[in-house]
Amino acid sequence: MSDQPSRVDEDAKSFETLMQGVERHRHDRADIARPAADPDVLAYKRAAATREPERVIDGLSSEAVEIVESGEELLFAAPGIQLRVMKRLRQGHIPWEQGLDLHGMTVDEARDELSRFIRDAQRSGARAVLLVHGKAFSQAGRQPRLKSHVNDWLRQLHGVLAFCSAQPRDGGTGALYVLLRQKK
Repeated sequence: MSDQPSRVDEDAKSFETLMQGVERHRHDRADIARPAADPDVLAYKRAAATREPERVIDGLSSEAVEIVESGEELLFAAPGIQLRVMKRLRQGHIPWEQGLDLHGMTVDEARDELSRFIRDAQRSGARAVLLVHGKAFSQAGRQPRLKSHVNDWLRQLHGVLAFCSAQPRDGGTGALYVLLRQKK
């Protein structure tokens, strides 16, 4: 029994040693701010801005965005979207009513088509749509630029409430289910 208290003291000293330099939280809320942009990406954006005037459609630009991986699942929900709705969307239980395939388009063409498609789908009262952006597997060693841009653009469009990667039957990580804001 006399061995037990010394073991507790050793554990306490070990814990104190491990916790050196750790500061106590001053608040109880999560920091949900977007992380600071990568300096290399910012430098690229500045250089691109000086080279040529940029076309902006519906507030969407073709400037450099954060690159996502081909097989990476995308997920976005605007504030206020219920978890139950997101779960149904991810499982493919909210039927999509219209679709758009962006394969083979340039970034500028895809931006124009996406903007027009979302506006038209909203006008027609569609609740959910399927958007195929592809995975860029056909271009060996190339990053999925279109997928990355679509990920960025959809987050900016006011008519988009949520989106997530589709089920394998609808294109998997090469497509998105997009939940649209309903017109009142």
